[in-house]
Amino acid sequence: MRYFIKLAYNGTHYHGWQYQPNAASVQETMNKAFSVLLNTEINLMGAGRTDTGVHAKEMYAHFDFEKPFDIPNLIHKLNSYLPKDIVVYGIIPVHDEAHTRFDATKRTYEYHINTFKDVFSQEQSWYFHQKLDVDSMNEAAKLLFNFTDFQCFSKVNTDVNTFDCTIFEAYWKQENGSLIFTISANRFLRNMVRAIVGTLVNIGLHKITLADFIVIIENKNRDKAGFSVPAHGLYLTKIEYDYITQ
Repeated sequence: MRYFIKLAYNGTHYHGWQYQPNAASVQETMNKAFSVLLNTEINLMGAGRTDTGVHAKEMYAHFDFEKPFDIPNLIHKLNSYLPKDIVVYGIIPVHDEAHTRFDATKRTYEYHINTFKDVFSQEQSWYFHQKLDVDSMNEAAKLLFNFTDFQCFSKVNTDVNTFDCTIFEAYWKQENGSLIFTISANRFLRNMVRAIVGTLVNIGLHKITLADFIVIIENKNRDKAGFSVPAHGLYLTKIEYDYITQ
């Protein structure tokens, strides 16, 4: 039987989801918990990678296990065993060919910027004190819908077959002294969201124009795009599948 796991984690103390040989990762921590509690070696396959320090309000992974088990009881044991910054919300039986990475139809990220110094959210949002033109940032965000090739926002030397992504939504909103950028797409390139946010911040600072933003995307050159914003303000918030009710 194949099972999907719905989980969340605070990424502050992890070098991302993906297993790292000499650093703590969410995948390694989860593998250990499942292996101990199911009394056999379990290797989870995640829906994707997150960078060091990035958080996930909703993440999926899958594993195979042939013996029957009590799902609510295992969830309870996992949440008792796992560290306080990882939580399992559900374990869902799926068909044998289901795949958390390849079957995802839509992924959503948020980037959080604090416009005031908040000592209680320093690891959960990026403090940026300069005034930003949010209207211009939203105008630039709308331009993303006109393109599918986002090589300019991709980490260089990455192993991908295509830089094409379909963006479904991209917008900024102001909320209680914070700025939150939401973006959804069928897939994302490595470092893509952080590079988009950095470039939009340059729009908000009037360092580049909307016309410059278009040229950056068309030129497909990462060096021409904006800086990569800090990881700790980024959240994976939703992953969608055709066969799972959210």
